[in-house]
Amino acid sequence: MKIIICGSISAAKEIEDARDQLVATGHEVEIPEGVKHLKEWQDPSATTEEKAERKIKNDLIRGYYEKMKGYDVVLVVNSPKKGIDGYIGGNTLIEMAFAHILNKKLYILNPLPELSYTSEMIAMQPIILNGDLSQIVYLEITDKV
Repeated sequence: MKIIICGSISAAKEIEDARDQLVATGHEVEIPEGVKHLKEWQDPSATTEEKAERKIKNDLIRGYYEKMKGYDVVLVVNSPKKGIDGYIGGNTLIEMAFAHILNKKLYILNPLPELSYTSEMIAMQPIILNGDLSQIVYLEITDKV
């Protein structure tokens, strides 16, 4: 199965761990550019404008949408951030909406956080894995039976 992962760059380690676990079980997996190039893209001193310019220059938002079209499943890796368990930020929320619009099966690794836009996330009807990536394979197989 082809799986594309979304998530905050602050969850890079968890994203890489999920990728490695899924690849080890035979899946083709795509991860965000920011995670692929973590050292050059993760600059804690970068201003909001500098971060936006990097996204514009590399057409990251549109680029990930285009990539997502070629994948079967979207997995959101939502690790703790800003003191919030299962954090999902703005960019990941956008990617979840892309998955919803593209009618992709949407999986969330950890329970959804309580945020001002949680109802929008629930409305996209994601499947919560409660940390168990093996559920992706099981649920995909049982869906086809």
